[in-house]
Amino acid sequence: MDDGVAAPLKNRFGSWVGSPFPIAPLFLLASCGGDVTGPIDPGSDPNFTIVAHSDQGFTETNRKVEVFGVPIYAYATVEDVKLLHAANIMAQYLDNNEDGIVDNSTLLSALISNNAALYMWKQERQAGSINAQDLGADESIPAWHTNGHTGRFDAALEEIWHVITHSGFANAYPTALSEEAGTSLTNAMDIARGGHFQSIPSPYPGGAWYTYDDQTCDYGCMAGEYIYWAMTSVLGAQENRAGEIQQEWKLNTEAKVRQTDTAVYELLTDPEYMFPTTLPDGTYRR
Repeated sequence: MDDGVAAPLKNRFGSWVGSPFPIAPLFLLASCGGDVTGPIDPGSDPNFTIVAHSDQGFTETNRKVEVFGVPIYAYATVEDVKLLHAANIMAQYLDNNEDGIVDNSTLLSALISNNAALYMWKQERQAGSINAQDLGADESIPAWHTNGHTGRFDAALEEIWHVITHSGFANAYPTALSEEAGTSLTNAMDIARGGHFQSIPSPYPGGAWYTYDDQTCDYGCMAGEYIYWAMTSVLGAQENRAGEIQQEWKLNTEAKVRQTDTAVYELLTDPEYMFPTTLPDGTYRR
């Protein structure tokens, strides 16, 4: 898809996205939280309805939520509260001003056309079992948002953002945001790493501020991690985590990103892409 703003489109429920009219219903959520054969509780979230599913490729899970047409699946043992939290986080990323209308219709079109999905698991053996981005239920910590952004970090902020950037932004704006070499994003990453490296250097050059060292992470994966660190630092999620994350990322505040990584800061604040400006907290439209 070419860079630019797409015409309004309809989501899977036939509602117009990007129109001046609110979406109703905004979401469908499939859930039970217990026995895979048990009844489905519709839930009480004001923006979500819990439903069952039998979608091909995700039959190991028993329920899902669709956020503007993007599904989040869950194994039967994943708690409903964690599934709902993930739905709220995704909704806030996509509709950051919480007016009921997705902020960037070009992004949403790319997510849907590329079959973007997230699935949640409870047991370790379930991780990596499905061809989609995953999020462990026990890695999702809703309380982090209400305890002063201290304690164990809410990984929902990371894994959901990976879905949005990898399947969405990278395809909606390939020249700028693709995870391949030579884009605006990866050129900025090369500066942050102290050079262009297809594999992880040992050691990183002195002065590099993005020094991710997971040997299983290829160049495209590195780009996905980079835009996560940069975006969430700009949004304030990493302010209390400097010591915890410095082995991978040193610019843990908006001011540090703005002052040091000028290339990525310019990219993330470019109004063309409509990146979020407020950190999600799991309370969409509440």
